[in-house]
Amino acid sequence: MKSTLETLEDNKVKLSVELEQSELDRGIDMAFKKIAKEVRMPGFRDGKAPRKLLEARIGISAARQQAIQDSVPVYLAQAVREHGIDLIATPDVSLISGEEDGVVAFDATCEVRPVVTVPGYQGLRVELPAIVAAEEDITEAMSSERRRHGELADVDRPAQAGDYITVDLSGVRDGNPVPGLNTDDWVYEIGRGWVAPTFDEEVTGSVKGATLTFTATPNGTEQAADFTVTVQRVQVLELAELTDEWVSEHVAEHDTVDAWRAGITERISGIKLNQARNLLVERITDALAELVDIDAPEIMVASDLQNRVQNTIQQFQAQGIALDQWLSATGQDTNAFIESMRGQSQKAAKADLALRAVAVAEDLEVTSDDLDLEFQRVAMQVGQKVAQVRKAYEKNDAIPDLSAQIAKSKALDWLLHNVTMVDPDGNALDRDTVLGHSDHDHDHDHDHDHDHD
Repeated sequence: MKSTLETLEDNKVKLSVELEQSELDRGIDMAFKKIAKEVRMPGFRDGKAPRKLLEARIGISAARQQAIQDSVPVYLAQAVREHGIDLIATPDVSLISGEEDGVVAFDATCEVRPVVTVPGYQGLRVELPAIVAAEEDITEAMSSERRRHGELADVDRPAQAGDYITVDLSGVRDGNPVPGLNTDDWVYEIGRGWVAPTFDEEVTGSVKGATLTFTATPNGTEQAADFTVTVQRVQVLELAELTDEWVSEHVAEHDTVDAWRAGITERISGIKLNQARNLLVERITDALAELVDIDAPEIMVASDLQNRVQNTIQQFQAQGIALDQWLSATGQDTNAFIESMRGQSQKAAKADLALRAVAVAEDLEVTSDDLDLEFQRVAMQVGQKVAQVRKAYEKNDAIPDLSAQIAKSKALDWLLHNVTMVDPDGNALDRDTVLGHSDHDHDHDHDHDHDHD
């Protein structure tokens, strides 16, 4: 086989392939073996008729066409491998010559993945949520627990924000009771905003024994209702003094105020740290994608979008939710649902290009050991031998794609260890804390980086 490569516009190349006569002859032999299984000849079992008899009966033209049909994909794949073409779409193949006789030659127009550079990736800066509990978070958590153990006490004054009022509540619309708005002896904390946008304003300033009438639009509705509110009592929530004794009696696992505060600080900080970790990869890839100054090829966007939609549908199915019913309930049609994910797919396609660029720029090569580790991982996952997994990848021409995925993973790991992480106030975050490295892990990473260098 002979092949040449020509660069075209719009991320396309043209492969021109010419088959040797011996290669076509092998293909014709294989084609006759296929035909022999389909053509019955007296005196011969199925598939056992000699080629000369078949050729005399049906001619060579049909076998030649079958050979060309079978050979083109094989030799196209070989040419793609030889020239290292990174296909992102099925090639458009045109037979140039040899359909009836002579040299078989074909052209294949291939859309390839753009090669980009991402200047600025080494100084990438990503913002994450704060990973340390703020004083107001700690105070609110302590206050919430103290309030849970507080006691209500009557007050003889007009109600104000934060007070608790016990009311008989009636809400009617066109003379009919509004569901959920008719109850007696209901205890409500003024300021919650639970009933209607203006409800808290109406009851503020009321006193014990007062009857209030007003019109308001209940939350979650669009039509106003007539309210009648009779105030039975006005109360305040009294909290016990915060002492070590109170903590010991009411808070599990802690005996002192300081210990309780430290425990809350650790718990909230842990939650915030996990939130930051969950966002880290997304924030890095989003920031990296912004450095790509070309539009991602539509075929890459469409492929990611298709996978994204399928994954979402599977998630719905796993939860027992019918997609069409969910779309109807949320007022969306199928096209709008799909298009709502297009922006994510565009970012993902750009991130793919950018991660590959970082891998090249940092010389993050994929070694045979890397491939072996991946084969071992897949083998354990699917319950097969490593040799079987390797053979499957080789047979399906999937090793280049696997190598690319490993290189992208290495690029992401490089970024995780080199980007600047800051909180919303611009303060630098400790990398080892965010990544969850212990001192031992850090030493190991240092040794690994040294070996790589």
